[in-house]
Amino acid sequence: MCGIIGVTARDGNVVPLVLEGLERLEYRGYDSVGVAVNAGGRILVRKASGKLADVRRRLALDSLVGSTAIGHTRWATHGAPNDVNAHPHEDCDGSIALVHNGVIRNYASLREELASRGHRLRSETDTELIAHLIEEGVKAGLPVIEALAGAISRLDGSYALAILVAGEPGRIYFARMRSPLILGFGEGVNAVASDIPALLHLTRRIMTLEDGEFGWISPDRVEIYRLGAGGYERLKAIEVQARVKTVEWTLEKASKGGYPHFMIKEIYEQPQALQDTYNGAVEAPEVSRAARLIVEAPRVYVVGAGTSYHAGLVFSYYLSRLAGVASIPLISSEFKFYESTVGEGDVVVAVSQSGETYDTLEAVRAYKARGAVVIGVTNVVGSALDRLGDLTLYIRAGPEIGVAATKTFTSQVMVLQLLAIRAAEARGALDPSEAREKAGILAAAPQVASEAIRSSEPLAKLLASRGNWRSIYVLGRGLGYPIAKEGALKIKEIAYLHAEAYPAGESKHGPIALVEDGFPVFLVATSDSPEIAGNALEMAARGADVMVLKPSDMELDLKSSERIRILSMPGGGLLLEPYSLTPFFQLLAYYKAVQSGYDPDKPRNLAKTVTVE
Repeated sequence: MCGIIGVTARDGNVVPLVLEGLERLEYRGYDSVGVAVNAGGRILVRKASGKLADVRRRLALDSLVGSTAIGHTRWATHGAPNDVNAHPHEDCDGSIALVHNGVIRNYASLREELASRGHRLRSETDTELIAHLIEEGVKAGLPVIEALAGAISRLDGSYALAILVAGEPGRIYFARMRSPLILGFGEGVNAVASDIPALLHLTRRIMTLEDGEFGWISPDRVEIYRLGAGGYERLKAIEVQARVKTVEWTLEKASKGGYPHFMIKEIYEQPQALQDTYNGAVEAPEVSRAARLIVEAPRVYVVGAGTSYHAGLVFSYYLSRLAGVASIPLISSEFKFYESTVGEGDVVVAVSQSGETYDTLEAVRAYKARGAVVIGVTNVVGSALDRLGDLTLYIRAGPEIGVAATKTFTSQVMVLQLLAIRAAEARGALDPSEAREKAGILAAAPQVASEAIRSSEPLAKLLASRGNWRSIYVLGRGLGYPIAKEGALKIKEIAYLHAEAYPAGESKHGPIALVEDGFPVFLVATSDSPEIAGNALEMAARGADVMVLKPSDMELDLKSSERIRILSMPGGGLLLEPYSLTPFFQLLAYYKAVQSGYDPDKPRNLAKTVTVE
């Protein structure tokens, strides 16, 4: 959620590099900004609530000079978003400064303990406590690395840390547990960050840290240690080098590329993302291995949060329809209510764009502990889900900077559809030739998505210009229901308009009571549910302004009228309808937000990757 960047260089001032890294992390959502510089053995900290550009100007961040610095963008978890609670945080005498992503569960007991020993606690955060724990070790005469090991061994929860120590001006210490952190390696400059885009102006050579790893970087060296039951051990240089990867993303690809916002750029990137996803997964042996695990499992669970949960619902639909395999789709944060039903050999399909979603990882850990096999579906190689899973399917959608998931949703659906097809083949519900035929149909998805975007754009712009909507329904049946849920979510999170998704058949059991003259109702018509025409007529009879989104090759017993408008999208059959019908709602949410004066890339109160409870 929060953003971390730290840079240490052999020569020159790294503050501009840190500030540029913070700019590249703004997409994560934040409420305050701060920078700490180790200037000749003296740590200078400047921080405040507000956006980077404003804080940069008010606090003259560009006037800071030093060859080693850390920066942070904070999304509040402990304490209000104000200047005092902003990161970095310091120990009692300002000789240690650190930034932190994550949540410390034993915060209250640690705070009471430190206060009882006379520590001056200035903020309401859990982060500040870590600085004081390290301080105690250093003042007891321990080397900093031992003081850090002792401090993190006391923490219960999640953390990604970047730390400056006054007496070691050329080093940045770091630690990771259940919160993403990566190292970047350049010539005479090394860095640490919470996400890859923050490092692309420095290097493309990166290493993803694993849970329990900590250490330090200097301009020319890195030392990494791993916590264990008996203390900690240092990783050998050959092991570190083997984990260094070259990222193919470029600065241009991670930037807006000429579009006004990342969100609209990424909507238009969907055809290419789908092509890359399809090419990477259609013949992938790991998809076939995952399919065999599914059909042999006593039970199948599908877990995800937000948009990834909706992709999981789509998967459950196709898994049932194509393979005849029942699954239990559930929201990750509700995993405890099913935990007692999980047993040896069950399969968990865990879907997370970032591979770092806290609730999804907690579900994975809990279910693995009960003997389940985990199939991870993620966009990030080397992420926590990638490492925790027994098998990983990569969606290969490329970087997605906008907070709202767009191209990653359709790419998730693509991988999961291919998995459902392979499961049907493994179970014998489809023979190999039928499976190849259905997989071949999906090759048209990039073209269908491209045509859907072109068809949707003028309609979305027109409908977004209606300024009197206060609440809307998005209804669907069968496949249309999870598409409706994802559409409603986009409208809520980007346009700040109350949008509720319901199964269309359920709308008669309560929701229809709210429908009155002019009430906007969208119906997602998919070829498996022609009976949705009756729901459209029911809504129109009560005065609703009804818009039916349908594939062009689907016949519905409806005619456009004053109350019912038909919005036709490209056809191609049931496998291609997610790509035909999804872009409309993405574009409607985008243009509604823009016309209302909102920033679609940074919706309020939201963050790209939810790495806290």
